[in-house]
Amino acid sequence: MALTILAQITAAAGKEDLVRKELEKLVAPTRAEQGCLQYDLHSDNENPAFFVFYENWESRELWQQHMKAPHLAAFKKATDGAVSNLTVNEMSKVV
Repeated sequence: MALTILAQITAAAGKEDLVRKELEKLVAPTRAEQGCLQYDLHSDNENPAFFVFYENWESRELWQQHMKAPHLAAFKKATDGAVSNLTVNEMSKVV
């Protein structure tokens, strides 16, 4: 069953550019992963510290494999202390 992920990331004050650059690095390798149907990065038009990934995956299992990917580990290391909030919602399409 398909899975939609809404990941909301808020950069710490003064770290917006760093977080944005590191988030952008995730797009190409993630889109190439097995099971990735959609992986789009958005930024808030009025708050440069707020980002959202809108993702669609073939299954929860394939998304969980993604969560163990080396590029995500590299992101976490590169942004240690630079992300003030991260919320991930697993969602299912209703209609």
